[in-house]
Amino acid sequence: MVTGKRTAQLLGAWTVFEDEAGQDLKPGKARTWSRRGKTPLVKVTGKGSGRVLMAGMICVRPGQETRLIYRTQTYRGRTGEKKGFRAREFAELLTSARRQLGGAPLIVVWDNASTHYAEALREFYERNSHWLTIVRLPPYAPDLNPVEGVWAHLKTSLANLAPHRIDDLAPLVKSRLRHLQRNQSVLDGFIAETGLALKPP
Repeated sequence: MVTGKRTAQLLGAWTVFEDEAGQDLKPGKARTWSRRGKTPLVKVTGKGSGRVLMAGMICVRPGQETRLIYRTQTYRGRTGEKKGFRAREFAELLTSARRQLGGAPLIVVWDNASTHYAEALREFYERNSHWLTIVRLPPYAPDLNPVEGVWAHLKTSLANLAPHRIDDLAPLVKSRLRHLQRNQSVLDGFIAETGLALKPP
């Protein structure tokens, strides 16, 4: 519960749901067409390594269109290469999101991943508390985060593709995410799936 000046500060804020995921070269399973009696097969090389790392935000504000903001990184499996987003990347993502959303305050809702507790990120919160509020989801509650719908939709759309290299997969991931950014009804559907009421009574 927030009161007084803090309540006024949060008026007009965007509620921003954030989550991370990864996609490797192994395609997922999905329905497709084939001739009767013939099981469709997608051939993969079995070679190569790496993952496309993704951080996504679904941004909601009464009276505004739902927005999807994302960042990707390509992990190629090289020695010493970072395998996920770190505090600096999260800070840059939050700053960029605020700029894209017109400079309004952000109420960021995310899970309890260890990276979200990094000391550098905590210091970033404290420096920017005039526009940034962090809300943590309960443990083991992915069904409350609409960004999970983004990842499920993305992985289904990639299921029947078999890129040979991680550098072939990365542009496919970005293309699918850009398409989702333009699909307002699908983004709203991801929110509806959570059962959360995001509009004030």
